[in-house]
Amino acid sequence: MNRRGWLLIAALFLALPAGGQDSAVDYTVGPKDLLDVKVLEIPELNVERRVSDGGAIDLPLLGEIQVSGMSASQIRARVESLLTSKYVNRANVSVVIREFANKPVSIVGAVQRPGSLTISGRWTLLQAISAAGGITADAGRKIYILRKADNGLSDILEVNTEDLLRSASSNWNIPLAPGDIVNIQARRQIKVFCLGEVKSPGALEFDGDDRISLLSAIAKAGGLTDRASKKIRIKRRGPDGKDKELVADFRRIVSGKDADTVLHPDDVVIVKESFF
Repeated sequence: MNRRGWLLIAALFLALPAGGQDSAVDYTVGPKDLLDVKVLEIPELNVERRVSDGGAIDLPLLGEIQVSGMSASQIRARVESLLTSKYVNRANVSVVIREFANKPVSIVGAVQRPGSLTISGRWTLLQAISAAGGITADAGRKIYILRKADNGLSDILEVNTEDLLRSASSNWNIPLAPGDIVNIQARRQIKVFCLGEVKSPGALEFDGDDRISLLSAIAKAGGLTDRASKKIRIKRRGPDGKDKELVADFRRIVSGKDADTVLHPDDVVIVKESFF
């Protein structure tokens, strides 16, 4: 993983709500979130309440309190203020967000049951995939997690599917935050065409996550024949719809003097016969 990948992982960890703590850092409460309120001095106030569509919770003794747009610590301070003004000299209050239903985690792509997941406490990537029924047989090699901050900025973290399933390491099985979008891309097949003096000419299929190069295509086509020219042409359709032709020197690529040419989907590799 490159340096940016590690920095993104670190940022994702720092941005997560801490399950079991009084506050969920920057998370602001909204309708349908489930709150756990506890007051040491008044057991009647030890309740769970789901935020109404109007953004309020109804507490014993205190009645309806507007909480939408507030953090858990702000709600705690509000409850403490109301209690000390009416009932007690001191109030020890805790407020924990049990379900982040206002900002559900969404999981899309190659899973059995794509859609929104109501996160209860801290979930990991593997837990979310399991709740969505697991990955499908056509799941690709890449999982992308999109996280949007309150300031509107967003980051995308890339996780290798095989690394995640093979290792429970937190390097890959990252905790998820409310509002995350998990996209498990389906495997796609792409084609290039290898024609002329190769042993098995025709269409070649590659996994869409593979880096396809001229040498890999020739190898998949069985290699060059004895009559093959070492000057190889590659026809490619440009964004403007016009074809362009590239020329690669097979000998120089094999000897390491030239970089192996990267192929694009639907490229046509033409190996002509050498007359010398």
